Amino acid sequence: MPETIAGITVPDSALVRETTELVRRAADESLFNHSRRVFLFGMLKSSARGLEVDPELAYVGAMFHDLGLTREHRTKHQRFEIDGAEAAQAFLRDHGRSAEEARSVWLAIALHTTPEIPLHLAPEVAVVTLGVETDVLGLDLDEISEEHRAEVVAAHPRPDFKNQILQAFYDGMVDRPGTTFGTMNDDVLAHFDPDFHREDFVRIIQQNAWPE
Repeated sequence: MPETIAGITVPDSALVRETTELVRRAADESLFNHSRRVFLFGMLKSSARGLEVDPELAYVGAMFHDLGLTREHRTKHQRFEIDGAEAAQAFLRDHGRSAEEARSVWLAIALHTTPEIPLHLAPEVAVVTLGVETDVLGLDLDEISEEHRAEVVAAHPRPDFKNQILQAFYDGMVDRPGTTFGTMNDDVLAHFDPDFHREDFVRIIQQNAWPE
């Protein structure tokens, strides 16, 4: 039977069930609950904004969006967002979804830490960023009623979530600090490690190999 939380129905399909099982195995309770909240909040905000979203694609995007932070799925050579995006793309293609649909979810995950741009792309891209911005940053909470917020959090609690998600970010990126250049992710490494050295975009331009 389909599950409904805060008026949002989680599709009862093999794709969704397998997504849930995969992420539950790979992620801890905090990251799993966060990913489910991202789906629910993203769908609530999409509905409020009049966006029509494929709920299965939204679910895979939300559930895979932080998979690149987990021990099983992370690499050391690229951004964690790309780890999750590549896993989701392959998963969707293996489950019969089109290349275009899989690419939309790839973009949703790869760009979910890049402000503004996802909101100008397909609804299946925007929905993940809307959910992430709600759950992590608390942006535009007034678009979701207090009743719906309470229902989501009752189903997927967020105890000490601010500290938990920061620790998850750090643990998932500490061994690949170079991948955080040009993103907000370097703020996390700088917060936990006072010896972390940020790359400087201006310095890169000034000192690059082009002669002047």
